[in-house]
Amino acid sequence: MQLPPPAAAAAPAPAASAKFVEIPATAATLDEVRRGGFVLYLRHGSTDNSRADLFPGLDLADCSTQRVLTDGGRKMASRVGEAMHKARLPVTEIRVSPLCRTRETAALAFPGRTAEVDANLMYTANLTSAQKAPVLAKTRELLATPVTAGSNRVIVAHGPNLMDLIGYFPKEGTLVIFRPQGARSGGAFQYVGSVAPGAWPELLR
Repeated sequence: MQLPPPAAAAAPAPAASAKFVEIPATAATLDEVRRGGFVLYLRHGSTDNSRADLFPGLDLADCSTQRVLTDGGRKMASRVGEAMHKARLPVTEIRVSPLCRTRETAALAFPGRTAEVDANLMYTANLTSAQKAPVLAKTRELLATPVTAGSNRVIVAHGPNLMDLIGYFPKEGTLVIFRPQGARSGGAFQYVGSVAPGAWPELLR
């Protein structure tokens, strides 16, 4: 396994303030996302927690060394992707963590689409602070970089990564919506809302 190289300086830590408050997305939120310009961070589907990632010893090419999706997690990924398609959310760019559970989630949620595997979206829970730094920096960059109107950027990655970055640990299968603030903002982005995997039917009524 090749871990991200240590960065010279750690990514900025979230401010130590009030506990993160999850905001359920609404139909109006989806109307905005339909127009594009957002970053959609999808945590992978449900996994088999009895199978932890082998660490050390994790092999990115060998799913048997990793925690993987359950059958329910595969169905969840497919359902979320179908819901996003039904909601007419345009997606033109898909970035994905190199682990099997995220790559499989992307393949099931967006069948026939090409996803760019990015080593700097690696699961952070097993990394040192120095190893986390480039992952958090890359995630911040992807969340802050503007997206062309009429399209959205999708990131398929992990809960601990957002916890490290902004203090938010989304449940498996949750879609987290961000509005990029642009390069001049110093890497800022706005959290807009979240769609839990079971919330789609009500939103799409």
